[in-house]
Amino acid sequence: MEGCLFCGIVAGDVDAEVVHVTERTVAFRDVNPQAPTHVLVVPRDHYANAADLAAGDPTASAELVTAAAAVAAAEGQDDYRLVLNTGAGAGQSVFHTHLHLLAGRPFTWPPG
Repeated sequence: MEGCLFCGIVAGDVDAEVVHVTERTVAFRDVNPQAPTHVLVVPRDHYANAADLAAGDPTASAELVTAAAAVAAAEGQDDYRLVLNTGAGAGQSVFHTHLHLLAGRPFTWPPG
């Protein structure tokens, strides 16, 4: 989608520290990390949010989690948090589905 930051990263037009790539996903480090390991996993195809991705490409939706687990393992992380924000009110700021992988520090519940 034109003007989408994450589509630009997937296309290679925007610089990012890519750490994992699959047929359907690209994972890269968050530029504003909230934990020692903070990686975003995005589908290659543009879907605005997690619900749209699940409806439009359930295989890619599942692969986000599989890719995140692979990144966590590669980073030596056994304990991690996965977060999908859907909608501005939930904290989504880039409207291309993205899964946050957070690890490397203790997390509390409920999240803030």
